[in-house]
Amino acid sequence: MFRLNRHDLHFPQVDRASPEGLLAVGGDLSPERLLAAYRQGIFPWYNDDQPILWWSPDPRAVLFPNNLHISRSLKRSLRSDLFTVTLDTRFRNVMEQCAGPRSQYPEGGTWITGDMLAAYTRLHELGYAHSVEIWQDGRLAGGLYGVALGGAFFAESMFTRVDDASKVALVRLVKQLQAWNFHLIDCQQFSPHVSRFGAEEIPRSDFIKHLTQALTLPDRRGRWKVETL
Repeated sequence: MFRLNRHDLHFPQVDRASPEGLLAVGGDLSPERLLAAYRQGIFPWYNDDQPILWWSPDPRAVLFPNNLHISRSLKRSLRSDLFTVTLDTRFRNVMEQCAGPRSQYPEGGTWITGDMLAAYTRLHELGYAHSVEIWQDGRLAGGLYGVALGGAFFAESMFTRVDDASKVALVRLVKQLQAWNFHLIDCQQFSPHVSRFGAEEIPRSDFIKHLTQALTLPDRRGRWKVETL
């Protein structure tokens, strides 16, 4: 197991990860380290009772924006006036909602720890982390957040309080990223949920190639706003 030096941003090559994708342990969640990790296809994921764990799974789940699939029922929700969409207006609130109770954490735990909340809020303040908010009747009904570098968006988590709210958040994000010529959306782990939107598994080596190409584009840094699609 590669143990990170708190004073060194160096990560090992991703092909040194375990079969499960675990690459390194330790370090910190400073903006510099987080950005260095994402640029190399690495992300943190751990619980409160663990040290910081860094992952680079193989294969990798990716949604190429132009491959987005929208079901008929979801198209009806998108065409309706049920929801209002904003970007980067309630980042911390979205993260806090994503950290709420989940079925996979029956005792109330979450991988979005207090340290993670503080670290990604700092990335948001620096213009690298972004949120999508879905509103219904003036209340936050769903949303998602992630990190953007170059032409890559690294999706971290989503939540919903109303049927289809998080799905609308994802579709509106992808549509916006299409307009901005983003190359890929990193979904990290494959699941039936993301597959319904057109996500696919690709070898880690292919993911790194796509990521390298995406990072040649300039960062769309700063607060995002919804643009006409």
